[in-house]
Amino acid sequence: LGGCAQAEQQKYSTSFFDVFDTVTTIIGYADSQETFDRVVGEARQQFVRYHQVFDGYNAYDGVHNLYYVNQNAASGPVPAEPELMTLLAWIRDLQPSLEGRVNVAMGAVLRLWHDAREAGVALPDEAALREAAGHVDMSQVILDEQAGTVYFADPELSLDLGAVAKGYTAERVAQWMLDSDMPSFIISAGGNVRMGNPPADGRTKWGVGIQDPDGAVLGLSDIVETLYVTGCSVVTSGDYQRYYVVDGQRYHHLIDPDTLMPDTDFRSVSIITEDSGYADL
Repeated sequence: LGGCAQAEQQKYSTSFFDVFDTVTTIIGYADSQETFDRVVGEARQQFVRYHQVFDGYNAYDGVHNLYYVNQNAASGPVPAEPELMTLLAWIRDLQPSLEGRVNVAMGAVLRLWHDAREAGVALPDEAALREAAGHVDMSQVILDEQAGTVYFADPELSLDLGAVAKGYTAERVAQWMLDSDMPSFIISAGGNVRMGNPPADGRTKWGVGIQDPDGAVLGLSDIVETLYVTGCSVVTSGDYQRYYVVDGQRYHHLIDPDTLMPDTDFRSVSIITEDSGYADL
C-alpha cells in the first residue's frame, strides 16, 4: 500500500470561563486529543491576552491596557499595547460609517450605568448622564500609530470597548485557527459565535441556535430558531442576560447614545456576516 491513510477527524470540545465575563466554548474536529488540546491551548492564550489588553476595569503587571490608558491618557500621550492601538485605529477609521451608533468613547456614560447596575438599587443620576454625554467625542482620542501612544484631548473622556472587544477577539482567534491544524471549529463566546470550516463529519454546515429572550416557557425549548451556516459569524445581543431591576422595571446594558437609556425597540437582534468584529458594530 502506498502512502498513509489520513487520520480520522474526531469531535472534541472544551470551555473556559476567565475571559470577557462569559463562557467561551470551542468545538473542533482534530486528528487527536493532543492536536485539539494544543490548538485550543494557544487559542485560549490569545483570548486571555486580548481580554487583558481590552480590560477597562483592571490593571495587569507590565500591560499598557485600556485601564492604563483611561487612567493616564488625559495627562499626555501614553503607550498602549499594539493590539489596543490596532483596534482603536480600526474603530476610528469606521466612525463615519457608524453614524454615532457605536461609540467606544462613551466610557463616561457607560461607567455610570455599570456602577448603577453593580449597586442594583437605582438608575444613574440623569444630570450626571447628561454631563458625561458631553465628553464622548471620538475625535478627541488622539492616536499616534508610529509612536504607539494614545492621548485624550478631552480630559473627561474615557473609552469603553465592551461593545466590540469580544467579537473582534473572536475574529482574530478564528483567523489564526483557520491556519492551524484544526480549521474545522466553532467558537461560542457568549453571544458571539464564529464558525471555521464545516464540521469534519460529512455535514456541510454548523447548527447555531437563537435563544428566546423570554427563556423556557411551560417546558418549551428556549431556542426559537436554528441557523445552519458555516464560515461566518452569528452574533446576538439582547436584553435578557446583563440587566438589573429598579421599581419593577428591567434595565439592560445596551445604551442608546441619543437617550442615554437602554433601548427598548428590540428584545434581541442577531447578525449573520463573515467577520465577528463587524457583526458587533
